[in-house]
Amino acid sequence: MLARFKEYIQKNTTLSDEEFGHIASGVQQKSVKKGTVLLKQEEQHSKTFFVAKGLLRAYTIDGNGKEHVVHFAPENYWIGDRSSFYHHEPSLFFIDAIEDSEIISIGLDFYERSESVAPSFNSYLIRLLHTNSILMQKRIIMLLAATAEERYLDFVARYPDLLLRVPQWMIATYLGITPESLSRVRKELARRNFKR
Repeated sequence: MLARFKEYIQKNTTLSDEEFGHIASGVQQKSVKKGTVLLKQEEQHSKTFFVAKGLLRAYTIDGNGKEHVVHFAPENYWIGDRSSFYHHEPSLFFIDAIEDSEIISIGLDFYERSESVAPSFNSYLIRLLHTNSILMQKRIIMLLAATAEERYLDFVARYPDLLLRVPQWMIATYLGITPESLSRVRKELARRNFKR
């Protein structure tokens, strides 16, 4: 799994093998089973995760015990709670494995070493942060102003390979709709496409 992480990093930066070796010396490779909780809401956590294989999700549980999926992280995605990681605050959500997964667990020292060893990696992290901010802005707008159908179509465009990997009720909570509403949307889209 470290090879997958290295391949991803070198595809997106100009890091040499030597530079990668320096910054990645403290990362941990982990195989986690489906259902494993990596981060609990309200706990402080000092790791972020890169998914080499499998699928993770971030979610919160409200006062009524209802889950709300915030983010899915399939292969080559990063996932973590920035407020907990950088500011040592209680986590806003849980992170768990939806599938058996292979992950890279990354501590703050990884990012600190990259500042001095690999400036090109820092440029990549800034691009990644901007991309994430843009995606979160779009997600907020979708939740505030889009129809259930528009939200679903946006999900399909963003995560096309997850439709058969994620339970429908999780997709519904990510979209902010009920499973019944999601079922109606899917049936209506199938009906319209069948007529063509």
